[in-house]
Amino acid sequence: MRVAENLNAALHGLLEREPDLYVLGEDVVDPYGGAFKITRGLSDRFPGRVLSTPISENAITGVAAGLALAGDAAIVEMMFGDFAALAFDQLVNFAAKSVSMYGERVPMRMVLRCPVGGGRGYGPTHSQSLQKHFLGVPGLALYEASPFRDHAEVLAEMLQRAEPCVLFEDKVLYTRPMYEVEPPFALRTADGGGTAQVSLPGADPDCVVVAGGGVAHRVLEAMRSLLVEEEIVCTLLVPSRIYPVDLELPDARQVFVVEEGTAGGTWGAEVAHVVHQRYWPRLDGPVTLVHSADSVVPTAAHLEREVLVSAADVHRTIREKLRG
Repeated sequence: MRVAENLNAALHGLLEREPDLYVLGEDVVDPYGGAFKITRGLSDRFPGRVLSTPISENAITGVAAGLALAGDAAIVEMMFGDFAALAFDQLVNFAAKSVSMYGERVPMRMVLRCPVGGGRGYGPTHSQSLQKHFLGVPGLALYEASPFRDHAEVLAEMLQRAEPCVLFEDKVLYTRPMYEVEPPFALRTADGGGTAQVSLPGADPDCVVVAGGGVAHRVLEAMRSLLVEEEIVCTLLVPSRIYPVDLELPDARQVFVVEEGTAGGTWGAEVAHVVHQRYWPRLDGPVTLVHSADSVVPTAAHLEREVLVSAADVHRTIREKLRG
């Protein structure tokens, strides 16, 4: 099963189990089934609860927040995650604050699904990774789609939090198989904390790499080349929930964080802060962050490859840090 199919099956299951759940978004009804076909088949099975909307991300998010405030649940599909900027006011100033600003906790069961990232040639306004702009908002939890965790679990967990959540889905994941890891590495699937681990069985790691699901396979490619060419052993951690940050690190003295977004006020910086607080006495130095270039994302494939973080970037950064 591929990631897109896993997400689609998760939505089918949720709508079947939750009679008060609505799915909203632009062109989400059949026969179109969403820009990336994640909502395919939903409107045929659940008419009246899967609704195509006008082109207004602010309005869609406001309606979802209103449904949540009234006791229902809602999942919103942003056609492209870039457009979540248009919904920032409703999400941050209404939905997230409604959890706690009325004198007692108010359940707000709503999820924004945001396709993000480059690698598909969609250009500067359809290829960004905007996770960092939603960090640190009280009452707002952030998740990232992963090929290593069933999204039925992820979406159920998000709704159970009873607060607004954003699920960032890197578009390059949609066609990837679930749980695919090539030898000699082995996958330990996400535990109750939602963090998957990929490691070399029986070996103590020289470093730990923390990465979101969208760049995980780029990190795995770098891990393989580092092992073969440099005899450097890495362990990869892929958290499902990226904020609030909660990580348990295996015993290693160097930590790297890889993300596709540009540097500056990022999730990686938040991970570095948490790691510093919890693990500094056992580390050899500060956490190293690896980002894409400080650039818009070009449409042309050869230019896009130059600015997006790559396996070669990860390999080079780890090799230079560990080998000097």
